[in-house]
Amino acid sequence: MLSYINIQGSSHEAGRQLGEFGAPGVHAFLLESPDWAYITSFRHDPQIMEMKTRVQQHFPAIWEEIQGLAKGLELDETDVFLWNCRGDIWAMSKDGCTTVQYPQTAQRTERRICHNEDGYPEFNGYCAMARYQVNDSPAFAAFVYPASIPGHTFAVTHTGLAMTVNNLRARHVASGIPRMVLTRALLNQASLEQAVELLQRFPRAGGFHISLAHTGSPNLLSIEFFSSACSVNIITADQVHANHAIHSETFNYPQIITGSSGWRQLRGQQMLAEGVSHPLEILADQTHPQFPVYRKQVNDSDHENTLATADMQIGPQGIQWQVYDAPWPAKPLYIFKNADLVSSNI
Repeated sequence: MLSYINIQGSSHEAGRQLGEFGAPGVHAFLLESPDWAYITSFRHDPQIMEMKTRVQQHFPAIWEEIQGLAKGLELDETDVFLWNCRGDIWAMSKDGCTTVQYPQTAQRTERRICHNEDGYPEFNGYCAMARYQVNDSPAFAAFVYPASIPGHTFAVTHTGLAMTVNNLRARHVASGIPRMVLTRALLNQASLEQAVELLQRFPRAGGFHISLAHTGSPNLLSIEFFSSACSVNIITADQVHANHAIHSETFNYPQIITGSSGWRQLRGQQMLAEGVSHPLEILADQTHPQFPVYRKQVNDSDHENTLATADMQIGPQGIQWQVYDAPWPAKPLYIFKNADLVSSNI
C-alpha cells in the first residue's frame, strides 16, 4: 500500500522525518544491494566531491535536507548524498517511468500530464505520497522513495506547478549539480519561466526529462537536459515520453536506450496514432509480454516496476489530480487539489 505522510519543519527537520519514514525500506533491502555498494564506492571520487561542493554552495537548504535525511536513516551523509546522485554516477540506475502529455487545445481547456512511476520492485510498500512543507517555502505533494529527496518522481506545488520526471541514461556526465538536486529546486519555483531559467543557469551533471505545467500559463513543456544541453519544447500535440531523449536538439546526445524504453515509446506513439483517447489506457497497456508499459513483471528487463500512476489536470483555477496504485480502470487511491489531499480510498 502506498502510504500518505505529512512532513514539515526546517530543511534539516524535513529531511530527518523523510529519513525516518524511509529507514525500514532502506535497511530491509537497499543497504544489502549491489547497487548501494557500487554507488557508495564513489565516496572519494574527486568529481563527486566537486558536485557535493556545488550543492553546498548553490543549494545550501537542499544540502541541509540531505543531511537531515541521513540523520533519519542513521547513515553517513556522504553515502546518502551519493545515493541521491545515483543517476549521475550510473546510467543504469533503476529509475524508469513513462509519461503521457496532453496540451491545451481548442477542444480541451485543461492540460493533462499522466505518469507511471517505475522504480525498484523491492521498494513496493515502502514509498509514500508526502505533503511537504519546508519553512515558508511553497508546500508541495510528491511521490517519495526511501533514502531520496523529493522532486525526481511526480509532484504538484501549492503555487500551481505540476511536474513529472523521467530517467535519461546519459553516457556523459559532468561535475555539475546532481539532477535530483535540480529537480528538487524546481519545486520552489513560482512559474515555468523561473523553472526553465534555473535549469539553464546552473551547471548540470546528469540528465532528466521533465514534463512541466503551471496554472498561470497555457503552455505544457517537455524539457530534456543533459550536462551540456537543455532542450525546452512547448508541446502542441499529444505525446508520450519514455526514458530516452527524443527532442531534435538532444536525441543524438550519448545515451543508453534500453529495450523497455524503446518499446514503451513506440507503443505509446502507436496507441496515440490509433486514436486512444484516455491517457491512463496507454499507461495501463501490457500488450508486449517482455516490454509492457505498465510494469509488474518479476523479471522486468530493467529491474523496474510501476509503483504508482498519477493523472494531473492543470487549469487556470488549480490542479486536480489522482494517484493510483493499480492500472486503469482502477479507482484512485488518493485525490488531490494542488498540494492538498482531498480524499483517500485507503
